[in-house]
Amino acid sequence: MAKIFVEAYGCSASFADSEMISGLIQNGGHTLVDNSSESDLNIVVTCSVKDATANKMIHRIKSLKTKPLVVAGCLPKAETSTVEKFTENASLLGPNSLGRTLQVIDSTLKGRKQIALEDSDLSKIGLPKVRLNPAVGIVEIASGCMSECTFCQTKLSKGDLSSYRLGDIVRQVQTEIKEGCKEIWLTSTDNGCYGFDIGTDLPSLVNAVAEIPEDFMIRVGMMNPMYMPRIKEDLIESYSNDKVFKFLHIPVQSGSDKVLHDMKRGHTSNTYREIVKKAKERFMDFTVSTDIIVGFPSETEEDFQKTVNLLDETRPDVVNLSRYSARPGTEAAEWEQIDVSEVKRRSKLIFEQINKISIENNKRRIGWTGKVLFDEKTDEGIKGRNFAYKPVFVRDEVEIGQYRTVQITDVTVNTLLGKIVS
Repeated sequence: MAKIFVEAYGCSASFADSEMISGLIQNGGHTLVDNSSESDLNIVVTCSVKDATANKMIHRIKSLKTKPLVVAGCLPKAETSTVEKFTENASLLGPNSLGRTLQVIDSTLKGRKQIALEDSDLSKIGLPKVRLNPAVGIVEIASGCMSECTFCQTKLSKGDLSSYRLGDIVRQVQTEIKEGCKEIWLTSTDNGCYGFDIGTDLPSLVNAVAEIPEDFMIRVGMMNPMYMPRIKEDLIESYSNDKVFKFLHIPVQSGSDKVLHDMKRGHTSNTYREIVKKAKERFMDFTVSTDIIVGFPSETEEDFQKTVNLLDETRPDVVNLSRYSARPGTEAAEWEQIDVSEVKRRSKLIFEQINKISIENNKRRIGWTGKVLFDEKTDEGIKGRNFAYKPVFVRDEVEIGQYRTVQITDVTVNTLLGKIVS
C-alpha cells in the first residue's frame, strides 16, 4: 500500500475527476498525503485548454517526476507526445479512463509505465470521492461535447457528448447532500447540450435536482450559447426555484459574428445577448459570467471593437479573459497568427474595461442585506455566496456550510465585503 499525492488543475470537471481518483485510491487501500515530499507516487490531473496552462502543467510534471508519476486529465489525451517528451516513464490516464486508476497506480509503483487513454464504460456517477471542499459536491452530468470549435482541444481530450442518466444524477446529488454538502455544482464540458443524446435536457435536470427536499443550493455550470435557443425558456423557468443560484456562465468568446463563424462556435452574438437580457428581465439581480478570447487569428480591429461594445452593452459580472494561443491539433493553429504585441494591447484594453464594469456592478450591491452560504476559508477570513452566487467576504467567525445574514459594506473588483448582522 502506497502514500499517494494528488493535485488538479483546470475546470470544475477536472477537480471532480481528482476527487474520484482520490476516492478510488482510498478505497483501494492506499493513503492520500497532502504534499509530494511525503509521497511514494504523484498524480497530477492536468488541463490543456490554453498555452499558459499547458506550460504550467509541463513545469509541474518536471517537478513531480522525481518519483513514480501518473499524468492524468486532458493533456495526456490531447498531447501525448508533449507529455512523453518531458517524462518518458510516467504513466498516462485519460479523463474518461478513471476505471483503470488502481491498475495504472499498481503498475507504476512496480516501475512499469502504463498508458490508459481509451474511454472506459465506467460512468462517473456513483464513484467514491474524497472532496476538496466538504461543503461543495461537484457532480459531473456528462462527458464530452457536441461542438467543433477551431481553437479548442477539449474535443480531442473528451470526445463526443455522453450524458449520464437523470435519475442516476439525482441519486448522486442525494448522496452528496447526505454526506454534508450544502452546495451542489452541476458540471460537464458543456452543460447546455446535456441530455440531447438521451432524450432529455438541462432544465429537466435542474428541476429534478431542485425537487430534492433538503436544504442546499445548486450552481449550474458552464453552458455554450449555441444550445440556448432550444432550452432558454424552460431553463430560465427552472432558475425560479429558490434553490438555484441566479448565476449563468455562458461563454460568448467574441462580439463579432464573423469571428464566431471562424471559431465554429455555432452561435451569434445575438444568441448571447438574448439569454442575458431574458435572465436579467426575469430576475431582479442576476450574475452573468462569460469568456472572451482576444487575438483570434481572423480578428480585425473592427471585430475587436464589436467585442468591446458587446461587453459595454451586456455588462457581465465576471469575464474570463484569454489571449488566443494556438493549441496543437486544432484547426486555427494552422492559420496565420496576429502579432503578439497587438494581442497584448487588445487584452490590456479589455482587462481594464471588465474591471471597470465589475466594480460598477458591485457598487450597486452596497447596502444589500441577505442570506449568504459560506463555502470557502481564506487566509484573511471566510468567503460565501449569496443567492446570485456573488462572492461575499467577511472577517467574522463562521463555519463552512453555515448560512448567515450579511450586510454588504464595501466592494472590490471581484468580491463583496460585508459584516454579519445576525
